[in-house]
Amino acid sequence: MLLERIYDEDLAQASYVIGCQASGEAVVVDPRRDIRVYLELAERKGMRIAAVTETHIHADYLSGTRELAAATGATMFVSDEGGPDWTYGDGFDDAVRMKDGHRIRLGNITVEAVHTPGHTPEHLSFLVTDGAQADEPGFMLTGDFVFVGDLGRPDLLDEAAGGVDTRFQGAKDLFASLRDRFLTLPDYVQVLPAHGAGSACGKALGAIPASTVGYERAFSWWSTYLRNDDEQGFIDDLLGGQPDAHAYFARMKTENRVGPALLEGTGELREYTAAELTAALGADEAIFVDSRDHHAVHEGTVPRSLNVPGIAKAASYGAWVYDPQTEERPLVLLAADAEEAAELRDHLVRVGIDRVAGYVTSLEGLELVEPKLVSPDALGDFPHVLLLDVRNRTEHADGSIPGSEHLSGGRALWHTDELPAEGTIVTYCQSGVRNSVVASALRREGFDVAELDGSYQGWVSVAGNEPVLAGAAA
Repeated sequence: MLLERIYDEDLAQASYVIGCQASGEAVVVDPRRDIRVYLELAERKGMRIAAVTETHIHADYLSGTRELAAATGATMFVSDEGGPDWTYGDGFDDAVRMKDGHRIRLGNITVEAVHTPGHTPEHLSFLVTDGAQADEPGFMLTGDFVFVGDLGRPDLLDEAAGGVDTRFQGAKDLFASLRDRFLTLPDYVQVLPAHGAGSACGKALGAIPASTVGYERAFSWWSTYLRNDDEQGFIDDLLGGQPDAHAYFARMKTENRVGPALLEGTGELREYTAAELTAALGADEAIFVDSRDHHAVHEGTVPRSLNVPGIAKAASYGAWVYDPQTEERPLVLLAADAEEAAELRDHLVRVGIDRVAGYVTSLEGLELVEPKLVSPDALGDFPHVLLLDVRNRTEHADGSIPGSEHLSGGRALWHTDELPAEGTIVTYCQSGVRNSVVASALRREGFDVAELDGSYQGWVSVAGNEPVLAGAAA
């Protein structure tokens, strides 16, 4: 059996390629939208991608199931659990709809769907049996059900999909799925989750790529509650301290359910000259993306540009600052060369940002401005109407600058109505990276923003500055 994990550090997302080497057939589980990595792997291993499936309707990235099926002719398999509100849409008319117990067979390999609701109502996990070696499953692809050291959060339908108090039923379902489906498995079954540390789909995900049923049974934070049949204690612990859900998650949920559009025009990107880009920006026909870190941006950047610092988190931060539902102007990227520009674009399409017109390799010949900054020492005397903390709410609760209000960076662009239209807003994060990203988006929306230089870390390093803790008076 071939079993390969494809991991995207940007979105902390894992997909899997499972193949029977005897028959040369493979299935891809939870693919991302830039599918070249799967095609190249299949070619290297002499495999034909015969099937493609996913564990659930994802919220944090755009699924590549349709894209991969269109490119390879593979059969799509999707969940048919969860009821009519969670039925896949017209984009999956050609897909096989799976109920609990459905089996995908590829030569000696059997992939069995197990309904494990909780994170979402339609969620499936997949038990994998290598028939050449064993008669029973040895692996479980748990999707967003069981992570290493954590569980998939059940509150995203409330936080990102417009649900009302669905988190409580989701938590109950998760407890039942653990008790009835996960903990009934042998200890030796390997657990292969769809996310790792850094994902917003849980609050304490481990960085180790895999676990076992036995290890999670013995050492996970939730195991004591299951041993004691303490459902309410489990629910309280599970729902407490979850990180903010990024606003773009709502768009991902909708598009993934209906069926993400197939990519078009992903050939070579156009290289702009400074004069061409200046003309496009002057006519308001394009948006410039400065891909440098915030220190370089602070020395000078293109007016009204968006800061998406580097390839590593381009999907994550790109989704914070560009909403393709409301913005049609294409992006022009700052990149070292055509290869880097293409890689940046690959990251962006993972979150449905498809409008990339081209790139430039330097800022030479472009008009530049220096973003407004304020030092921690000068903050007290600096005139401003709002001090805005754009970190996660858990970070804000652990310590914030007195007088600051909170709006997490992944939600800011969608909640500009909560910000003052007049006057200067001072923004900060932990070290300055997220702050620069959010500030660029708010400036583009017309807000007067000054970034706190050094952000929270810079402020707390000043002698005499005392942070406010949650529940304390500002």
